[in-house]
Formats: sequence, structure tokens, C-alpha cells
Amino acid sequence: MGQNFIPDTVDQTLLFPPSLHDWLPEGHVARFVLDVVSGAGSERDLQVLSGQGGRGQRPNAPEMMVRVLLYGYARGVYSSRKIQARTFEDVAFRYLPATSTRPRHHRRVRKRHLEALSGLFTQALLLCSEADW
Repeated sequence: MGQNFIPDTVDQTLLFPPSLHDWLPEGHVARFVLDVVSGAGSERDLQVLSGQGGRGQRPNAPEMMVRVLLYGYARGVYSSRKIQARTFEDVAFRYLPATSTRPRHHRRVRKRHLEALSGLFTQALLLCSEADW
């Protein structure tokens, strides 16, 4: 007697688009990063990153860039190009931009705002420490 396998439906189209909130488990570090960046008085701190678009391109939202960078660093991914690639391949990296458009390569923004990002990352690390992460 043969086994009764769950059908493999690779070509199945979805009636509704999936929510990445459903794909990422509760308590995942990406959810924590989202909360830290969104709630740490970051609007004021992120103003230094605003208005940094490419040639003729709209800039990425500063809060989104910090979320993705901070999560990338937490996961040992430091290259901007590798972080950008992970936003196509990794559910947690896709969750953090909170938009269907993914961040572009942003090495220049990091170099230009190293001091401000350093302060934001320090704040995030302190919050992680307080939360026992």
C-alpha cells in the first residue's frame, strides 16, 4: 500500500497575498528589532538620515534602513550588497522593510552617517541588554 503524501502544489497561486507577520514566529529577533527601532525615540534620531536618495531616486525611509542594517549586523551580515540580497531570500529580512519595495544598496549612507548610526546602534544594544536578548 502506498503512502498518502500531502500534495506538492508548487504552481498554486494564492488567493490573498501572504502576510510576513504570519511567517515569522513570535519572539523572533526581527520583531524585537522592529520594536526597538520604532519605539526608541527614533524619529528624532533618524532625522539625520532623511533626504539621502541616489541620483534622481527617492530615498529609502531612514527607519527602515536602520531596521534592516541593525538586523543584518545582529545576524553577522555586514555587507550592504549581501543585506540587500537577503531582503529577497530571507523571510526575516523581508519582514523588516515593511513594504513590497526592498532597500537598495546603501553603503554610502552608512559611511556618510556613521556617527549617527553608531549612536542609534548603541541605543538599540542597550535596549537589547535590558530585555535580556
